[in-house]
Amino acid sequence: MPILGIGVDILHLPRLVNLLSRRGSEAFATRILSSQELRTFQLLAKQQGEDKTGRITQFLGVRWAVKEAAYKALYPIRPTWKEVTYSSFNGATGVKPTLVYRPVHDDAGPANKLHVSASHDGDYIYAQVIAEST
Repeated sequence: MPILGIGVDILHLPRLVNLLSRRGSEAFATRILSSQELRTFQLLAKQQGEDKTGRITQFLGVRWAVKEAAYKALYPIRPTWKEVTYSSFNGATGVKPTLVYRPVHDDAGPANKLHVSASHDGDYIYAQVIAEST
């Protein structure tokens, strides 16, 4: 199981808050989220409202950082935003975070397993992705 790449990213949340205040969270979400992530975002937005300083910002920030880290780990493969789907830890089932790359075309290259870790504290979100070939 050779490791093909490691990617990391750190996001300063105030930068994202500024972006969302200019463009709106719905437009940003539509641009970067996969269809599965977008459905989750829309449910969260209904529950939370447009609170860009709270849970919605964290949800979008984690996915942004994870996808940036995935691009670095997968290089020279260049997935689109929507080809990478992140699912966070599920406390009810104990399932740890997962990251899946579903390319639109069959040129996925050798990376067929991604490992992900994301952490957030205060104004920062950190993500790490390891791309592996089995």
